[in-house]
Amino acid sequence: MPAVLRNFAPHMQGDLTLSILGGGQLGRMLLQEAINFNISCRVLDPDAHAPCKELSSEFVCGSLSDFDTVYQFGKSASTLTIEIEKVNTDALEKLEQEGVKIYPPARVIRLIQDKGTQKQFFKENDIPTAPYVLINKKEELSSVAFPYPYIQKLRKDGYDGRGVLKICSAAAIAEAFEAPSLVEQCIDFKQEIAVMVARNAAGEIKTFPMVDMDFNPEANLVEYVFSPSNLSSTIQEEAEAISIHIAKNLQLVGVLAVEFFVTKDDKLLVNELAPRPHNSAHQSIEGNYTSQFEQHLRAIFNLPLGDTQCIQHAVMINLLGESGFEGIAKYEGLEEALKLSGVYIHLYGKKFTKPFRKMGHVTILAENRALATEKAKKVQALIKVKA
Repeated sequence: MPAVLRNFAPHMQGDLTLSILGGGQLGRMLLQEAINFNISCRVLDPDAHAPCKELSSEFVCGSLSDFDTVYQFGKSASTLTIEIEKVNTDALEKLEQEGVKIYPPARVIRLIQDKGTQKQFFKENDIPTAPYVLINKKEELSSVAFPYPYIQKLRKDGYDGRGVLKICSAAAIAEAFEAPSLVEQCIDFKQEIAVMVARNAAGEIKTFPMVDMDFNPEANLVEYVFSPSNLSSTIQEEAEAISIHIAKNLQLVGVLAVEFFVTKDDKLLVNELAPRPHNSAHQSIEGNYTSQFEQHLRAIFNLPLGDTQCIQHAVMINLLGESGFEGIAKYEGLEEALKLSGVYIHLYGKKFTKPFRKMGHVTILAENRALATEKAKKVQALIKVKA
């Protein structure tokens, strides 16, 4: 019997437990996949109504940034993973020293938590990325040499479009973030893409087919994911090679989303990393032979990685809370959308909606991209999340 299966086999009787920091939609979808592997999941999340609460075998309501809370939660864990990077890495490092298996490791989470450190990692490892400078306060923006507009990103705690600001003129500096920041040259790109790469402890690596992403300009969130990409095979091969290079350099165990800009002259620039399941690969649940969530489980339990090929063309759309509505969520148009073939709805179990909050996603499968896109636009027009 192969070593990875031999190590896993004793746990297939039902005594395998995974501890997860974060109980949002990513944790929920990971938990749903874990059920198929007979894995029990413990979850820590600060929200008493977190999407994972009703599905987990043990739910602890508590802070992810508090040392004692994270440490006490992790002390009884054998294997621990994250669904959000904003966690106490000091506690994770102590747990690692005490023998808890943590994927991704604390050093990787610490690196990803700081966008400035990410950029320095890119530079040190010959990973192509946009030109940048690091600043400590907004007054330093006056001496930035990049032409307007340029991008200011908070080094820490930004997510889902928050903590990102376009500086269009000298007058706009007054409204800039007053905190340590990454300042990037604005890239004239033609497409944003992503590659999901997975690596297990044995060193096996696989990538998912590259996807194209379109963003909602108002919310700065992914609006559409198209799988597979329609860019050239040359670009796809280069993006996959860069993603594998990053995973190897990080000595990652688990899945890693690598987001890129494709410039007008077909150059690739890495934008950001996420060492966990990611919005850019949700369509893999129905659209690929192995989903990103199953692949993450395979990787962290050192199982053979699954087949990542696409089954059909897929388009994923995020279901965002409608502008102007805040309160207990109500969903319109679900029944009409479900009348369409190839439509798969995922609601995240969030009780309350607010403008642009991620409340769910829908994946549409079809035999070609044009048909999948046509159906996706119909579904997007039908389903509304209000209060």
